[in-house]
Formats: sequence, structure tokens, C-alpha cells
Amino acid sequence: MVTGASRGIGLAIAEALMAAGAHVVRLARSVADHAAERRTDIRCDVTKAEEVAAAADRVHAERGAPDLLVLNAGTFLLRPLVETTPAEFAEQVASNLTAAFLVLQAFVPAMVERGRGQVVTVGSVADHRPQPGNAAYVAAKHGLRGLLGALATELRGTGVRATLVSPGPVDTEIWDPVDPDHRAGFLKRAAMLRPEDIAEAVLFVATRPERVSIPELHVEPRL
Repeated sequence: MVTGASRGIGLAIAEALMAAGAHVVRLARSVADHAAERRTDIRCDVTKAEEVAAAADRVHAERGAPDLLVLNAGTFLLRPLVETTPAEFAEQVASNLTAAFLVLQAFVPAMVERGRGQVVTVGSVADHRPQPGNAAYVAAKHGLRGLLGALATELRGTGVRATLVSPGPVDTEIWDPVDPDHRAGFLKRAAMLRPEDIAEAVLFVATRPERVSIPELHVEPRL
């Protein structure tokens, strides 16, 4: 199962997993409910507890506990701290941190009960390397790192593994309003990672033998 899987990194991850033989459940606000041979789409706003709970009930009834749970949903705000409104800060926390908390609460217990599975969370370089000009995003991603660290300790001995994949800048549509090619201090889009690079990293983590644990994986562009 992949959250935020309708575009960008999430879509690339979903497509890579399907190509590898998986049946992928995609959760996203911008998909319509649909079922196909290798894919189930469920419209879900993962910042809303009631929608996540309903999606979890459906997935568990139709597919059982996920073998792989990929937390990818999130949003990006480029704004200095003093210019960030309380509403913008709350939205960054909701989409990048609270959403992951809700999805984990809804799906991890069934994975633990079964005694196996893999949780992969797509974080950001911002979860370990603060940058100026995006305070709310950095705060939310640092919170996500803490949440996943706590989860990893709680999962010891359960058979369920947890990995944080932290990519550097990835060339997706989130950069369209920023236009980094014409702003000083930003990596040019041609030098950024591609969504497929992150999908390959997730697939690598997901296909390690059960004896292997990868707590954290950094994926960064070669400079």
C-alpha cells in the first residue's frame, strides 16, 4: 500500500511495485475508487482520521494486512519562519506528520498481529539537514523522523521492519511554483533526483531478506 500515490514519487513507487509483481493499493485524495488486476485505488485524505479508518477497514477486508506499507503523502512549503502563518504551519504538520501517524495506527497493528511486514516512510533531506526558508516543512519532517524512530523501537521482535528513506531534491511538480532554475541557492532541476530513483530505493529496501534491517537510507543527487 502506498499513500500519496497519484503522482510524483508516490506514483513512481506504485508503478515500480506493480512492475515487480505486487498488487498495489493506492491511497490519495486525487484518485477515484477503482479496482484493476494489479491495483486498487481508494480515494482518501490521509489527514482525516475517519477516512483513514474507513480505508483500513476496506483494505483489511479485501486484501488483508499489507506486506509493504509505504508512507509517501505530504506537502512542501517554502517559506521563512517569520512569514509562515499558523494555518500554514498546521497544514505542514498535518500533511507531513499527522497523516503518517494516522496511517500507522490504522495499519501497523494488523501487520504486527500477522508477525511480518515492512514499513517504508519517505522522508526528506530536511528531516536531518535543516535548510533556511522552509521552517514548517523542516519541523514536520524532523517530527516524522522522531515518530519513525519511536515506531522502530516498538516493532523490535514483532517481525515488522521499519525504514526511513530520506531523499534529496527530487524533480517533481512541487518545484513548479519555486522555479529553482532561476533562483540563487537552489539546485537546478536537471541535477535533481528523479521519482524513479526513489522508487528503486524503496523497492531495494522492500526486497531485502527478512534477516536484513535497513533503519535508514539517504538518497542524494551526485554533485
